[in-house]
Amino acid sequence: MSSIVQVGTILMRERPGLPQLSGFQTEKGFGEWSTVTMPVGIALDREIHSVGWNFFFLATEVKAMFFGSPGPAKIASALKRILAKVRLQHFNGLEVTAIVARRFLGVPYVTVSAHSRHMQQSCSLESADARQMSQDNAEWATG
Repeated sequence: MSSIVQVGTILMRERPGLPQLSGFQTEKGFGEWSTVTMPVGIALDREIHSVGWNFFFLATEVKAMFFGSPGPAKIASALKRILAKVRLQHFNGLEVTAIVARRFLGVPYVTVSAHSRHMQQSCSLESADARQMSQDNAEWATG
């Protein structure tokens, strides 16, 4: 993984059935999750809407913390813990919304925060069971 995770980074779970987007580029790096390199932010949302799909932003924040100063390896480790939590909810996207370094009694620590994202064709968010079935079908299709 050569790209550095920062605030605004979007990760998507690779699976068949997602629409083909022009200019959509990803970079492998977190198992079945890939970092979206182009387009980013609002441009990605517009591109998804242009093909008739929706890109949901879930309000619930997911966090992971580690002690020490922020570095790429530690941030990636925290992000892997966050992805494990999100995987249980069967969402296919994640956006890093904050990386905050602080100190408590002189001990440095960093909190990485993210919000789940979900790309689907319907304009109302699928139930957890429907998302799980979609994920299971995608895993079966890829072997």
